[in-house]
Amino acid sequence: MPEIKKNTIQKRIGLIVGLLLSISILIFTDLNPEKPEVTATLAVAVLMAVWWITDAIPLAITSLLPVVLFPVLSIMSGKDVSALYFNHIIFLFIGGFLVALAMEKHNLHKRIAIRILMITGVGHGKILFGFMIATAFLSMWMSNTATAMMMVPVGISIIYKFDEILNKKDSRKLSISLLLGIAYSASIGGIATLIGTPPNLSFTRIFAIIFPNAPEITFSQWFIFALPMSIFLLFSAWIVLYLMYRTTFKKDSIDKNIFRNQYKELGKTSYEEKTIFVVFIGLAILWITRAEIKIESFIFPGWEKLFKSPEFINDGTVAIFAAVILFIIPSKSKPGFAILEPDIIKKLPWGIVLLFGGGFALAQGFTNSGLAVWFGEQLKSLSGIHPLIVIFIITTLISFLTELTSNTATTETALPIIGALAVSVNINPLLFMIPATLAASMAFMLPVATPPNAIIFGTGKILVKDMMKTGIFLNMLSVIIISFAMYYWGQSVFNIDINIAPEWIK
Repeated sequence: MPEIKKNTIQKRIGLIVGLLLSISILIFTDLNPEKPEVTATLAVAVLMAVWWITDAIPLAITSLLPVVLFPVLSIMSGKDVSALYFNHIIFLFIGGFLVALAMEKHNLHKRIAIRILMITGVGHGKILFGFMIATAFLSMWMSNTATAMMMVPVGISIIYKFDEILNKKDSRKLSISLLLGIAYSASIGGIATLIGTPPNLSFTRIFAIIFPNAPEITFSQWFIFALPMSIFLLFSAWIVLYLMYRTTFKKDSIDKNIFRNQYKELGKTSYEEKTIFVVFIGLAILWITRAEIKIESFIFPGWEKLFKSPEFINDGTVAIFAAVILFIIPSKSKPGFAILEPDIIKKLPWGIVLLFGGGFALAQGFTNSGLAVWFGEQLKSLSGIHPLIVIFIITTLISFLTELTSNTATTETALPIIGALAVSVNINPLLFMIPATLAASMAFMLPVATPPNAIIFGTGKILVKDMMKTGIFLNMLSVIIISFAMYYWGQSVFNIDINIAPEWIK
């Protein structure tokens, strides 16, 4: 009850503070006398930010505010705002999520996870590594929330075995490392692909809105950049968890067949699982090879060039194609039905879809009103600072801010401002916007920071202090890794020249 009351008070305060700040900006502030819509957009942005941070009303409903306020305040027409809530990025998310739901429905995700654990072995380090690899891999293609929800029960079943055979101290250490490993690797794995975590998708669309003439950020381009960094982050997190929660037990004390027995309980691989796996692998290959891959002198032509109008095809097209196939292929376990049935549509996270739309609308408002330009002018003083230092500052701020707010909401509020900063210092916006996006998923300190953190905290086997002392170290480590990866590796992958501003930012 006290927690519920505390949340209610926080929401009421957020509701009132957001309204008061927004109205005050409208009445007492005039950022640009010639363009009142600049001030109006700031008022809407502040209102949405406060309500998103405090969860004053549901996040999805806050995301709908531009549909009402932008037309009323003469920022954008209702027709133009509404169109922003559905686009190819939304369909990329929907298609990818439907394939993930098919995996979940037929237990393919659990089979993949346990299979990986069978390979890694039963020592403390091996079990921890196995869980983290399995979770990270699944999180690349599924929602990190769904991945954590699936992996935690598997982890708990192993923890119960530890409780029976290990001393209390070793059992607790192993339990903490295992559960933290699941939560952290769900977030780390998600950054490797565009569909792995919502901030990535938000970035691609917001970037396209602010810089409509910029080259497309493709699935393959993101994958080539983010996968090596994700692997390095995962390995670093594994080392930190293993060393911080090192135990004294020997692997001989654990039954070597523990994962094999769990795998047998799943039964024989079904026709549906095999079919979904083929579609899943095919989807991944089509995404990675769709567009031209160019890294310095290396060029791989994409398959989209086989079509008459390759520019008409995007990653959303591919995602929906794979999802439609699963609605067509008949099921053997349920004759007369397809592998995916229409009722699966109800399980799509429509709240996240609206959250995306709200962020896209806000970004368009920043651009159309001139607020992005205004922010850029205020940030010109940063032009003399080395880009790597600016990246580090941005990444640090976003990483710690997202500990208290929705990572998607944080991304969608911050990216237009960061894009304006890049324009003001005359540098490629990707250099600042990409690390900010990645940092939004790197929240390891608090249970409220990400859904995976909340899920493991809900088991009752993790204390806030456990998460804090491990998370603060990983937060800083991830900030350093992301900053250096973007500055050195990112320049090659995204063809960035820090000495020359691209033409498309003008």
